Amino acid sequence: MKRRLLLKRLQLAGWYLLRNGANHDVYTNGHDMEPIPRHAEIDEQLARSILRKYNLGR
Repeated sequence: MKRRLLLKRLQLAGWYLLRNGANHDVYTNGHDMEPIPRHAEIDEQLARSILRKYNLGR
């Protein structure tokens, strides 16, 4: 999955950038935090896992 597509889905659900790390950006919804790898293409299983963990579809 493209990174920008994953970020768009997170942001539409109210998630926002908390901080930048060395290899990951950390996004939060105010309660949970999730590190998102800084790659143009994110492994499909990882992207699905993140979306499923927070009931964001697919």
